[in-house]
Amino acid sequence: MVTSAKRPGLDLDRRPILVFWEMTRACGLACRHCRASAIAHPLPGELTAEEGLSFVDALGRFDAPRPVLVATGGDVLERADLDALVARAAELKVPVALAPSVTPLLTDDRVASLRRAGIKVMSISLDGATAETHEGVRGVEGQFSATLAAIDRLRRHGITVQVNTVVMRANVEEFAAIARIVKESGASIWEVFFLIQVGRGLALGELTPAQNEDVCHFLVDAARYGMIVRTVEAPFFRRVVESRAIGPGAANSRAPDGTGPLYERLAAALRAELGEPTSRLRAQTKGTRDGKGIVFVAHDGEIHPSGFLPLSLGNIRDDDIASVYREHPLLRRIRAADFGGRCGRCDFRELCGGSRARAYASSGDSLAEDPACAYQPAASDI
Repeated sequence: MVTSAKRPGLDLDRRPILVFWEMTRACGLACRHCRASAIAHPLPGELTAEEGLSFVDALGRFDAPRPVLVATGGDVLERADLDALVARAAELKVPVALAPSVTPLLTDDRVASLRRAGIKVMSISLDGATAETHEGVRGVEGQFSATLAAIDRLRRHGITVQVNTVVMRANVEEFAAIARIVKESGASIWEVFFLIQVGRGLALGELTPAQNEDVCHFLVDAARYGMIVRTVEAPFFRRVVESRAIGPGAANSRAPDGTGPLYERLAAALRAELGEPTSRLRAQTKGTRDGKGIVFVAHDGEIHPSGFLPLSLGNIRDDDIASVYREHPLLRRIRAADFGGRCGRCDFRELCGGSRARAYASSGDSLAEDPACAYQPAASDI
């Protein structure tokens, strides 16, 4: 059986849902897991203001509804031309979401001006439930309280807040407490990043496949407390959501047999922190993956399947991003679920398809199986 990820009116062969743009690698932080290995100053070769406007124009040539431009970094607030780029996107009806760093640049006045310019969604990173854990990752004293204040500041200005959290061995036992903070802060979305060994993330500890499975079941539980929960580089979360929606645990939201001790600890801690679930399941399960519904543009214009998959597909200085997305052979194979190993014979290969970035990081083959997934498809699942 192949689970289809198709949605009415959504043709992921023609247009991505999200286009990530690493506007700069300049950032005032030095986070231990940073994909970009961000530094204090812009790197040579960063897109100029004029090139940035041309890139936004190219996104405006996609058919409506146009992809969402997710401006990330480094720190997007380090770009002096950010307001002009946001204004051009608004003219072209290209939605923009921002992922700023929590630094002194994120002031009330700056947030207010961005909100007036049309920015409605921003994401803030929170990697621990305590100052010790969060600041151990972020590398800046006082960052924990500043992060909580930043979430509140965005909310007061009418911004929809997404909280991003990287899951790793150093913080996973705090995830129930982080869920409480996310809910109590009024954030609308909790996006959990599953570690890929790139950039500074090479020095951090990934979970085992069994632990990843436990965390995914925990996140299904967390998605019943009024916030949208989604994952990055863990498309197997969708399989877990589907199994919970139709399986023996659907009636009471408890995980089916086979979950491990990490899930048991996190599930118990979640109920201790937040009580019984309060809403219907709000887990996001669109069938996207690196290169399918997602494309990434680096600070120097290089086009990649995602920010965690550093394979060059072209450069926006020379290539049309729509043509690259639609026609590049690697992206066509990714969207066709033309995978090797377990991912290639899995009954969830359309809905999930595994992390192409992790496959590449672990084997050098972006079409190989995702080693972080615990699922073992039957031999007949073709």
